[in-house]
Amino acid sequence: MDTGTHLVMGIALGGLATLDPAVGVDSPTAQAVMIGAIIGSQAPDIDTVLKLRNNAKYIRNHRGITHSIPAILLWTALITGMLTIFIPEANLLHLSLWVFAAVFLHVFVDIFNAYGTQALRPFSKKWVALGVINTFDPFIFFIHIAGIMAWYMGVSAGISFLSVYVILVGYYLLRFAMKQAIFKHVHEKIRHVEKIIISPSYRFRSWHLAIVASEYFYVAKMINGKLLVLDKFKRIELPDNSIMNAAKQDENISAFLSFSPVYKWEVIEYNDHIEVRFIDLRYRSKEYYPFVAIVQLDLNFNIVSSYTGWIFSEEKLRRKLELLPDQT
Repeated sequence: MDTGTHLVMGIALGGLATLDPAVGVDSPTAQAVMIGAIIGSQAPDIDTVLKLRNNAKYIRNHRGITHSIPAILLWTALITGMLTIFIPEANLLHLSLWVFAAVFLHVFVDIFNAYGTQALRPFSKKWVALGVINTFDPFIFFIHIAGIMAWYMGVSAGISFLSVYVILVGYYLLRFAMKQAIFKHVHEKIRHVEKIIISPSYRFRSWHLAIVASEYFYVAKMINGKLLVLDKFKRIELPDNSIMNAAKQDENISAFLSFSPVYKWEVIEYNDHIEVRFIDLRYRSKEYYPFVAIVQLDLNFNIVSSYTGWIFSEEKLRRKLELLPDQT
């Protein structure tokens, strides 16, 4: 989820904790739990700092080890330990339990996005992405805001947020039912479907689809119950040749391939260099696919430059690659 949603979830969890007799409404433990819930709701996303290094590191590691089972326990211990230094009167057991709940909830709700997490590490590095909730879901965000406002207006925090989460359980079940209906519809309309990568938009009845069939990739939308195929690409497996093997050695390309489950590729040979481009088919914006990975090789298959990330124009991409004048 986005940072704002994680924040309101942390506040909500801190309010819900007031139902715990050991926490109460106005006590050192309640204060510590609220602070811990807010910090815990943000802590796993500390890996966002990897963007400062390069996109490849971020793509390969975001929502990876910081969202793993050991990390949940580590965040709980670190945050609880820090808070007990400043608020020693807090009930250690109940503080740690609510901090754990905040960190766990962060990782848990991220599983429902299309991006997903590696929440099963160290047992598996598989990405768990259920694809039923957008990274920013207006309903989830604003129902938390409604709960916070009700609390501010005098309604019991525990009752307010308990009501919010009961409603959200129903909302998540509804989204799963919608996803299953979409899968059934796609299988009825397209032959030999092997995989469907589904990405919900922030609109309630609008979904992005990348469909892998036996011979083709389909890029589609499901809007108000109707399937709209936007693009169709011939499915071509990666060749085992010198160009592709050299390209896959690049850090940016390797990161892209570890992250993207459905993509098309192309090789362009110029007089003085070779360009290999990978295009993620899950993301489409105004007839353009902005999430790419590109590597340029010299004629001896040495890496000259490369890039992976979000680019919305060819001109910006060329600037990223820092091409030499004779390569433009």
